[in-house]
Amino acid sequence: MKKLPSREQSEQLLRNYIRNEGLLNHCFMVARAMEAYARELSQDEELWYQSGLLHDIDWEKYPDQHPLYATSTILINYPDELINAVLAHGPSITGRNPETLLERYLFACDEISGFINAVSLMRPTRFEGMEPKSVVKRLKDKSFAAKVSREDITMGCVLIQKELTDHIAFLIGVFERK
Repeated sequence: MKKLPSREQSEQLLRNYIRNEGLLNHCFMVARAMEAYARELSQDEELWYQSGLLHDIDWEKYPDQHPLYATSTILINYPDELINAVLAHGPSITGRNPETLLERYLFACDEISGFINAVSLMRPTRFEGMEPKSVVKRLKDKSFAAKVSREDITMGCVLIQKELTDHIAFLIGVFERK
């Protein structure tokens, strides 16, 4: 089994590929979400953090090859579990559906983290005091953060067997604690 590089090495690798601050923020948000879920589920927090951190590493430079470029070129020295999770977060492109706990949670945290961040940008207090019902209300508005897949958010909740409001509440709690 390949050894997981240090968090610092992975963060530097991410910064070598991504310059866009919004995308960097998204990667760090998903990493924090994954780490928090790993803690709750007694999983490997570092593996889960880095899976979230690196899931979109090729998006800025190689969007047409995402996430296949990352898994075949950038992340080749990473453990198979991380590579498979990155592949499984893009099943329509890779043909790999999320199956393991790590894969299912990465899929479930990706789109909703971006959406919750979009909601936070509309609020003067950002995540502080954010209610799950306000996020759900925005989800119903198809014009708000229109590129976020509502279908993937719904499927993510099915994959981790959580109600949408519970998943959102958990993530708000994670993002509030910056």
